[in-house]
Amino acid sequence: MTAATELSAVRLRGRPREFDMDDALDKALAVFSERGYHAASITDLTDAMGLAAGSVYKAFRDKRGIFLAAFDRYRALRIALLDQATASTATGRDKLRAVLGVYADSSYGDAGRRGCLVVRSAGDMALFDEEAARRVATAFAANEALVSGLIALGQEDGSIRDDLDAAATARTLLCLMSGMRIVGKTGRSHADMTDIAETAMKIID
Repeated sequence: MTAATELSAVRLRGRPREFDMDDALDKALAVFSERGYHAASITDLTDAMGLAAGSVYKAFRDKRGIFLAAFDRYRALRIALLDQATASTATGRDKLRAVLGVYADSSYGDAGRRGCLVVRSAGDMALFDEEAARRVATAFAANEALVSGLIALGQEDGSIRDDLDAAATARTLLCLMSGMRIVGKTGRSHADMTDIAETAMKIID
């Protein structure tokens, strides 16, 4: 059971919450993405979430509780975004291009400067928090499995060559995609990031 699930169960037994949970977590994850866990204060979070400190402590217990719930929310949003991007394409190759396109779109402008909460947490939290480390590892593994599965699909439908090592290529693309989110924090253009995505596609040629 995740922290968010446990939190929901607690609320069902107590008084109904008086704020929109998803909206509050969206605002919290923006703070964590921009500042990192350590630089984000409770005041920063309560101000961004538009909640009194008492309401935040009652719902999440502490800053770590907010972070874990925001992390789960971030992952859910990203999974939904990737599902939507790949749903309208047919071949494994086109689905993989769509995934890389999502990363290019997320790696410039305001979204690019905020960066990826998973990537940031790998260095910010995973070294000293076992639960955060587990969530980060799970997120990376899921992304790698997604890419590997799309490569395998492409090999089945003939859009990707059969002799490609799907597992090794997926790991390579995972590293490249994560790197895009880091480089995107430096203010690169959409054209820059799209060029990277298109170049990455040449790995499967």
